Amino acid sequence: MPFVNIKITKDGATSEQKARLIKGVTDLLVETLDKNPATTVVVIEEVDTDSWGIGGESVTVRRSKES
Repeated sequence: MPFVNIKITKDGATSEQKARLIKGVTDLLVETLDKNPATTVVVIEEVDTDSWGIGGESVTVRRSKES
């Protein structure tokens, strides 16, 4: 029973986009590893950009510098 955890920043991914991720990951596991889609679990966690750090800075800070 595969378990896939996808973490993305809270940037307004739509329900449709998340559904496409879930289906795409499930299909990839079926095609690549011959896994049963009925027992494949995909979880999408949305993390606030203040709680996601890269290179010692939060994504919020990094993005503010890009503007």
